[in-house]
Amino acid sequence: MKIIDCKVNHLTEPLGYKMDRLVFSYRVSEAAGKFQSAARIRVSLHADMREPVYDSGITENIDSLAHAVDMALAPRCRYYWDVYVRSDAGGEEAHSAVNSFETGKRDEPWQGRFITCTADETRHPIFIRDIALKDRVAAARLYICGLGLYEARINGVKVGNEYLTPYLNNYDQWLQYQTFDVTGLLAGDSRLSVELGNGWYKGRYGFHPEKPSYADDFRLLAELRIRYQDGSKDVIGTDADWLVTCGQTVASDIYDGEMFDATLPPTEPIQATPCDDDMADKLSERLSLPVTVHEAIEPLSIIKTPAGETVLDMGQNFSGIFRFRVAAAAGERVRLYFGEILQEGNFYRDNLRSAKAEYTYISDGTECVLEPKFTFYGYRYVKVEGVPDLRKEDFRGLALYSDITPAGSLVTGHALINRLILNTMWGQKSNFLDVPTDCPQRDERMGWTGDAQVFCPTACFLADCHAFFRKYLYDIHSEQQDISGAVPHYIPSFCAQGTPDAGATCSVWGDAACIIPWTLYLYYGDRQILADQYPSMKAWVDYITRLDGDNHAWRDIFHFGDWLALDHPAGGDDQVFGGTDTGFIADVHYANSAKILAQAADVLGEDADSHFYTTLATRIMDDVRSEFYSATGRPCIDTQTGLLLSLRYNIVENREKIQKMLVDKLAESNDKLKTGFVGTPLLCNVLSECGLDDLAYKILLNEDYPGWLHTVKLGATTMWERWNSVNPDGSISSTGMNSLNHYAYGAIVDWLFRHAAGLNPCEDAPGFRAVVLKPMPHRELGFLDAAYESAAGRYELSWRLHDDDRLELNILIPFGCTAKLYLPHAPADVEIAGAAREGEAYVLTAGRYRVEYGMVGK
Repeated sequence: MKIIDCKVNHLTEPLGYKMDRLVFSYRVSEAAGKFQSAARIRVSLHADMREPVYDSGITENIDSLAHAVDMALAPRCRYYWDVYVRSDAGGEEAHSAVNSFETGKRDEPWQGRFITCTADETRHPIFIRDIALKDRVAAARLYICGLGLYEARINGVKVGNEYLTPYLNNYDQWLQYQTFDVTGLLAGDSRLSVELGNGWYKGRYGFHPEKPSYADDFRLLAELRIRYQDGSKDVIGTDADWLVTCGQTVASDIYDGEMFDATLPPTEPIQATPCDDDMADKLSERLSLPVTVHEAIEPLSIIKTPAGETVLDMGQNFSGIFRFRVAAAAGERVRLYFGEILQEGNFYRDNLRSAKAEYTYISDGTECVLEPKFTFYGYRYVKVEGVPDLRKEDFRGLALYSDITPAGSLVTGHALINRLILNTMWGQKSNFLDVPTDCPQRDERMGWTGDAQVFCPTACFLADCHAFFRKYLYDIHSEQQDISGAVPHYIPSFCAQGTPDAGATCSVWGDAACIIPWTLYLYYGDRQILADQYPSMKAWVDYITRLDGDNHAWRDIFHFGDWLALDHPAGGDDQVFGGTDTGFIADVHYANSAKILAQAADVLGEDADSHFYTTLATRIMDDVRSEFYSATGRPCIDTQTGLLLSLRYNIVENREKIQKMLVDKLAESNDKLKTGFVGTPLLCNVLSECGLDDLAYKILLNEDYPGWLHTVKLGATTMWERWNSVNPDGSISSTGMNSLNHYAYGAIVDWLFRHAAGLNPCEDAPGFRAVVLKPMPHRELGFLDAAYESAAGRYELSWRLHDDDRLELNILIPFGCTAKLYLPHAPADVEIAGAAREGEAYVLTAGRYRVEYGMVGK
């Protein structure tokens, strides 16, 4: 028996994170017992766990998914903690390793202030402070926030392994600082240097790029705290004693890239200038996960194009930077251009719109390794100029994304399905760079709420996303506070009050404020996310209610609706609006958000709110029936998406009629989808919930346009924004709005987990503490192997279809969990060793199970 994955606030060994609340979690593996009978959590200031400052005692009341502890935390303090678990197998017990977490400055005043410079703005500044160490260093921490972006070095060595700090959030509301352990970097007399770049804060970003997003000056706040071996301490904060020189980075921009001129001489240092403002009041410990390099990708080939270009093919579309070894003559310009696709064999990037996506290096004649500091690219192809002897081994693509731990895996006997799953994974990696962006390549890269909420269930199957989404939800709430509870289309909104987009909001997108917290609660079983976001959820529903009034005004404002669906009467390759009535979509989602809010209120013990919002949800749905359905329950909105919404939300009782209408509607398009951002995530899930598994598989396995496998056969290595992003002849269909790395339609992977594999969480036992297993085998897949590292433990479910229609199932249920298994097409007399029978279901507890039988009625 082992205790693994010990986390605080869903983080492993967190250093300097925001800790307004404290929640411990862990998992148990390799146990002989089935369930936890007792547990104990201790917290101490000492690594040997003496003199605990918190001790739960051995108790039956500790939830391994989320044990909340109410204790005062000191600033800049390292805490140690461990877990003891006893199982229901007599005498079986285990102790975890000692874990730790360390607080940031919390409410402690800073021993420094923001500083800026009057240096040449055409060259990025480097702030410098020399440090005379008094003794051997026992411990040292650097607390730092640099705006727009910063890279800190001590004695020329990069501090930490993170990129694009201090990350992307609503800077008008709050600023994140990071904490780094720099003990091993300080030796002898040392120099701390911090280079700043423009980033999202002061660069060109968003839909109003004519001015800096938030400010037009560089700013730095840092505090280096050193404890020596003799017990004495030093605190070095940013102030007027710091010096500033100009670096060799000439330009940097999120959209346009970076320029580095190695021929520029160093400038004479000048004094830094303290800032006379109150920005320090906005400082907060970090919530953002580290953005780090996860994969180093070797180019697949070097292409000489018909146009005479030299192009690297990375073989995979992804988001990140690069590392490039270059030896060029002094004064030589090396230029890199980044794009997603070739056209007629030549390099192409028109679909990036105004984003230049370049890197320029001016050589000083020495060999060097180039690596951008203050930008990132979404790319598969790199056009290289100025390197006549280009070699594949000199270039590596570096995939940058937030530290989201892989959770789920799916492998089938169908190569195209496997590639689809991989494409979805790469779409998530590419767009989970601090915020869930829509795309990583063009002049957008923004945290669109609609994309995030439709993909959230798939994201949580593929990776541990609790901490990632918690930060995003925090940003949502921060934006709402300035616009009366409305949720902007994208977060952060980068819209100053008075601009056309300020406060712009709509259904489905804004409903992320309710849908994402509930999804996290369902997947991770921690009610604290509902407590954290409850004011945000309530503010959103109340905002719609005020706007809706007595005349259903919510229906009549602008909504994106079933974005990028294929059934708009006007048609056309560039059409973005679907054919489903946007007022209908808006009201259905309004009712759903009110229902989710009522459920959250019930979980949190807010009984009055639970009653109020349950009543509100019922009233809204009654209004939907009155407006959009006939007296006999026939839907007036009979698009594919309209019918899917009718079934998904049980709007009327006559499901059989609507189900038949949906089947007929799909038949009109030869069983091909016409759905967009609203309908696509529902399509196969609703079909399977209606017992139409074969039709769901038919739509999934369609290799013609439009469909998932059609894009795979055209060579996609990520998900596309449009079903027709690329034409069958390989030409890109539109340059107006066409990303080849959008994750939204990857929501189909949620269906692969829930229905093809059959792994379904239960709302009454969140965190996968209890599941319903309904595997759905299909001959064209042949086999499916699924694994999921849930919050409660590792699930495995594999099925294989043998030639004689025998089905083999292998299942693993983790410690502390139960499952109800429904066998597909099984004879009535099938037995499973170790499982109890409950009607048509088999009840499984922790352990491995295997069953094989000949299917009947298939």
